[in-house]
Amino acid sequence: MTELTPPAPDGLFRELLWIHELIRRDVGKVQRLADDVRNGASADHVMIGITSLETEGPLWKLRVNCLSYCRFVHGHHSLEDAAVFPAIRRRDPSLVAVVDRLETDHLQIAALLDTISSSVRAPGEDDAATQRDVLLSALDGLAAQLLEHLTVEEESLGAVLQEMTFADVMS
Repeated sequence: MTELTPPAPDGLFRELLWIHELIRRDVGKVQRLADDVRNGASADHVMIGITSLETEGPLWKLRVNCLSYCRFVHGHHSLEDAAVFPAIRRRDPSLVAVVDRLETDHLQIAALLDTISSSVRAPGEDDAATQRDVLLSALDGLAAQLLEHLTVEEESLGAVLQEMTFADVMS
């Protein structure tokens, strides 16, 4: 496996693009898992696939720790909500509506991640077909929503993030 090199620390946009590249790669794995579920894969198979997101990808190697992956995406979005988005609002008030939309996306993505996590943790539910449908819907929804979110974020915030550093976020 080829290692991805983190970006130089000369702007938040390069880091955002690097993180999004990792997320997109792993969303491809999530989409394959959704296909596996659609074709009758067991909860154990899905758990193995999610575990591979933890143990085989660079996110794990960076110790950022779909159960650890889900936590990673939650953490990334929490950081944006708590530090990056307020800094963008201060720096460029014309982006407030975009930031509001991205924060709403974060809530919707968080709900999907929570559904996925609880679905793979509880494979022995009474109605396995319903459980499979819930998991499949959440996996498909996550892939669609997360990929759209990444694109909107890059296209809408790229220019301002290219000008910002961590010092801007921490002030």
